Amino acid sequence: MIIPEDILNFVVSYLQTNPLGCGLLGIMLVVVIHQLYFYLRYIRKGAKVSPSASRENTQPLPGVSVIVCARNEETNLQDYLHTLLNQDYPTFEVIVVDDGSEDNTHTILEQYSQQSHRLYHTFVPYGARVISSKKLALTIGIKAAHYNYILLTDADCRPESRNWIREMVNGFHKEETEIVLGFGPYFEKKGVLNKLICYDTLFSGLQYMGMAKSGHPYMGVGRNLAYRKDTFFANKGFQGLLCERAGDDDLFVNKIATKNNTSVICNPDALTWSPPKRTWHEWLHQKRRHLGVSPHYSLKSKMRIAAEPFSRGLVYLFLIFCIAHSCSIGQWLIAAIAVGLWLIRLLIQLIIINLATKRLHMRGVGIDIIFYDIALPLINLFILATQPLLRQKQQIYW
Repeated sequence: MIIPEDILNFVVSYLQTNPLGCGLLGIMLVVVIHQLYFYLRYIRKGAKVSPSASRENTQPLPGVSVIVCARNEETNLQDYLHTLLNQDYPTFEVIVVDDGSEDNTHTILEQYSQQSHRLYHTFVPYGARVISSKKLALTIGIKAAHYNYILLTDADCRPESRNWIREMVNGFHKEETEIVLGFGPYFEKKGVLNKLICYDTLFSGLQYMGMAKSGHPYMGVGRNLAYRKDTFFANKGFQGLLCERAGDDDLFVNKIATKNNTSVICNPDALTWSPPKRTWHEWLHQKRRHLGVSPHYSLKSKMRIAAEPFSRGLVYLFLIFCIAHSCSIGQWLIAAIAVGLWLIRLLIQLIIINLATKRLHMRGVGIDIIFYDIALPLINLFILATQPLLRQKQQIYW
């Protein structure tokens, strides 16, 4: 490509007369390129819908054990347990582990077990003194499982369709696959908080699914996660994770997942939906639980996932620097180019995120994505900074 001499002379002259502005713009260009790389490589891949199980070759389907841990989940079991028991799948069971409930959870389970031969229920022994009773409950449920394929969800989760089990099992179509990552969004309602929660969950989901598809799996969510029973015990279950209240899903996946043994299933029929938190206090409490275990991720995982919010913050920081510098010298070229770079990033971001919401039949995102883009990293940073101060005060059930 031949650059006209007058343009080249202008660029050289501008570099000589405004080195600070050009330097700021150069850094802005680098971080925008990193952001575009992240969205085009990871988020775009996460948004790619998996083929439906009905399109695959029909082969004998393996038995599946669906494991649910329940503590004081009387209402949720009444609302959602039937959606698990009525799945369109030939061979499966649902095992609910009562984790020390003090409501009518046991009564509800007894009623359902009389109606369905697929339901089994057990319990965590009373007075069990463990840091994370959910890890103990899951271990009990997995030991009780009759089948090698374990599918995890929560008591407040509702599968999108009766083909949920079939779709998730489709992730095991390769013999070497031991872990299948699914996605669990929250019910979409009105209000700023709900939109923020739904976007945060969507972005996190697209990130961990996209990275897994790119050969860098680092986490999964217990609302929609599958692995083999023999894989669980071959890796000694939750050994090494028992000192943390959390980590029954993401830390376990971070510990054993590789690019060869992990697959991703993401399509509308494979989703599990959950009710979101209703207050800011409840949501921030939930965020603290989720972020509290992230320091225990592998070093590679931490560096890879920290790079995106870091470069995102630099985009906005250097956008402000470029505009401020242009104001100080009364020349607007640097500011105009910086705003143009930011708008290119915003356009790519909107296209990829809204493509994902359309494919998953979710609510689209508008210009308010700018608010989410700025607010969520600041909230996460605040929580991580204050986490050590709150660790001793938290009494959390996972």
